[in-house]
Amino acid sequence: MDVISLSDDPAILKAIIIERDKYIASQQISIVESSTIIAAHETTIACHKSTIANHEAVIADHEAVIIQMQERIDWFKAILFLAKSEKAKRKTNEEQYSLFDEIEFVTQLASDEADTNEPLCEIAAHRRGKRGRRPFPEAIPRVDVLIDIPEEEKICPCGCHMTRIGEEISEKLDFEPAKFQVTRFIRPKWACTKGCKGADDLGPGVKTAAMPPQLIPQGIVSPGLLAWILLSKFADGLPFYRQHNIFNRLGMDISRATMSGWALRAGRTCEPLIDLLRRRLRSGQYINMDETKVQVLGEPGRKNSALSYMWVARGGPTDRPVVLFHYAPTRSGSEAQHIVGDFQGYLQTDGYSGYNALGNQEGIVHVGCLAHVRRKFMDVVKAGGKKTGKANTAQTVINHITSVYTLENQAIKNGLLPEAIYHMRQEQIRPILDQIKQLLQLRKESTPPKSLLGIAIRYALGQWSRIEAYIEDGRLRPDNNLAENAIRPFAVGRKNWLFSGSPKGAKASAALFSLIETAKACNIDPYHYLLNLFEKLPYAKSEDQLEALLP
Repeated sequence: MDVISLSDDPAILKAIIIERDKYIASQQISIVESSTIIAAHETTIACHKSTIANHEAVIADHEAVIIQMQERIDWFKAILFLAKSEKAKRKTNEEQYSLFDEIEFVTQLASDEADTNEPLCEIAAHRRGKRGRRPFPEAIPRVDVLIDIPEEEKICPCGCHMTRIGEEISEKLDFEPAKFQVTRFIRPKWACTKGCKGADDLGPGVKTAAMPPQLIPQGIVSPGLLAWILLSKFADGLPFYRQHNIFNRLGMDISRATMSGWALRAGRTCEPLIDLLRRRLRSGQYINMDETKVQVLGEPGRKNSALSYMWVARGGPTDRPVVLFHYAPTRSGSEAQHIVGDFQGYLQTDGYSGYNALGNQEGIVHVGCLAHVRRKFMDVVKAGGKKTGKANTAQTVINHITSVYTLENQAIKNGLLPEAIYHMRQEQIRPILDQIKQLLQLRKESTPPKSLLGIAIRYALGQWSRIEAYIEDGRLRPDNNLAENAIRPFAVGRKNWLFSGSPKGAKASAALFSLIETAKACNIDPYHYLLNLFEKLPYAKSEDQLEALLP
């Protein structure tokens, strides 16, 4: 029997082909299902990777926040444990920093100790003045106390009388506590003894001299006492309750309410002088401006805990500068505009945005404050010492700024005129400022914006055009310290009296601060100025007479 090949049977071959096709189809289905499973797994893996990436981003953000918080903790610790004595500050050199870096003039930091291997140089001999106690001012009165030997010791052993050939004088500084005295105004009464009738209210034919004009006609206070009370509070930061205790020890009871009333009355009476000061402030070519917080009770529509502001501007003629304080319940730039008015010239401020509109005003050139820029980088160094690259960058900027101030101090010491100062700045200071700007631009993109260094860099670059503006005029200063020094007595006093009792009280305080600080800026003793003002102000009627009473 012949062997039949499977391929020779069409039915079998067809069945085989069908089975093969089914097998191939099933394999394809398996492949598709596997691909689907693989795709699902890949999707799951991608989701996990995305989740991991998100978690890593969150962790990075948290780490960045931790770094920023650690910077601030280190900064607060540096302030908290700052050396208290000037001697300790000098020992630690640039690693210790003053609490008043923002408003004090920056000086050249001490250089490192010289290498002992360097050759020594000889210094020519010189004469040094004798060290000792400084003599007392000649203006202080002297009370002589004679201390002599007994008469019997003035006889020489040979029997003759000794002759006075000189004297030994030793001076001791004494102090007599303040004391009260009552000034009595005695006005004789004059009358006709023959019984004539006069028009005087005191009686028929009786005449007396009128009382001289008084700043507070119905008050018991004299110009001298009023000047002392106001100076003690507004120049020395001594609140009325402490003055009340001091006066009690001297045997006089003057209540806080009474002194507050006198201050309000004096401030209100001096308002015409403040208007003249404001006009004189705008007459110069240069104004420094700053503001600080103050709490005022009883402001309409506001809580007692709300913060108000005391603005200060320093300007006017160079030889007779004006310091003007202005109270306002807001920090709005409109208050700065009210102070400046129609002024045209240079306006120097810190980086507060409320001054931006003034900087865009026609006729005003807005100048920035290099001390504020330095302060931001000082915060970085305080927080990190010299352990990080951030601190190194900040220290480099500080060193450049120190070089700027060294040149400025040298120019002042040499008595250079504004024109010479201008040329010095163009030749020597402009290249230093350019180096600082290039360094800041280089570090900007690689520095986290919310870190202390990032904040310092962005603040500096945002203010840079105003910082550079000061080198265009030799009369300008690199910082806004004139305004900040003027506002410091207010800030110191605020720590003692804490708040103003009313808006009227804050306005009166602004007027009295203006007069006292303007007198100090003009090198006038503020007590004698207030004494003279309170004596003569009641007689002043015309604007010329008021002008004569300005510091």
